[in-house]
Amino acid sequence: MASEKVVVEEVPNWLRVYDDGSVDRTWTGPTQAKFLVTPVPPSETFIDGVATRDVVINPHSDLSVRIYVPEEKCNDGVRLPVLLHFHGGGFCVTQADWYIYHQFYTKLIASAPAICVSVNLRLAPGHRLPAAIDDGYAALSWLRSLARAELSEPWLGTRADFSRVFLMGDSSGGNVVHGVAARAGKEDLELLRLAGGVPVHPGFVRAERSRSELEFPGSAFLTLEMIDKFLALALPVGSNKDHPITCPMGPMAPPIGGLRLPPFLVAVAERDLMRDTQLEYVAEMKRSGKDVNLVFSPGMDHCFHLNKIAIDSDPNMAIQTDMLITAVSEFIRMH
Repeated sequence: MASEKVVVEEVPNWLRVYDDGSVDRTWTGPTQAKFLVTPVPPSETFIDGVATRDVVINPHSDLSVRIYVPEEKCNDGVRLPVLLHFHGGGFCVTQADWYIYHQFYTKLIASAPAICVSVNLRLAPGHRLPAAIDDGYAALSWLRSLARAELSEPWLGTRADFSRVFLMGDSSGGNVVHGVAARAGKEDLELLRLAGGVPVHPGFVRAERSRSELEFPGSAFLTLEMIDKFLALALPVGSNKDHPITCPMGPMAPPIGGLRLPPFLVAVAERDLMRDTQLEYVAEMKRSGKDVNLVFSPGMDHCFHLNKIAIDSDPNMAIQTDMLITAVSEFIRMH
């Protein structure tokens, strides 16, 4: 009789790693929150002002994206900027089609307006870093192939403005924004122009605890235990949090001043555990002469804008979410 699998690592509610190397990402948290982490089926007809479509962009690696298109502006000949979105989840969990993203990007692309292409990044521990950066750059390269008419995608071919492509990511997806932008700065993107980057509450940390990590209690979407365990599973074996992907402003990373980066808008929440290292990143970007602006959400926790339950019950959080959407929309219009 086969022996029962043993859990060797666990992130409560989110993930269990077994001794045979398998991973179970079944949500085990409160049942009333399960809808937040449930996939929303694609709909090529408009629902709540958005249509969605899933596309495999690399059949060899099975890399896929979810495309969100807003109802208005889609048939009047006006080309829309493209948001290339990278989901968060500590490089270990979440999917591009989850409700938390569907509800937010439905609002954002209507406000901007823009088309969103959200990438299903490969997940650790099966795919440790830099896999997520590789996938993000592969998605950008796919957009470049569409811009050059080497490939076709009907939802983007006649609607997307490839001269206005923005990278956007929440939490660990914010790390992917920096990593992909830095890599893209070394290349000639030809008919595609990288117009900006929007890291939202990026997962920037150091091996040494910051003051905000020590002082703030954490939130539904982030605790110190989650940071430690996710990054232990995601970083290359033998690395710590000073790795260039998790600490791009640190001594192990290429100097920010030497990178060719587009304008950045960095979103920071006041009560985010990683607030201090996020602000350190913004300060280093400014010191290095980069075009960077900050949108600050007072009183808010990490990725508050994705928590539909809290948004519906807290009027101030709803206002702060709307302000974040407005700030990102204005940034897109400016560039």
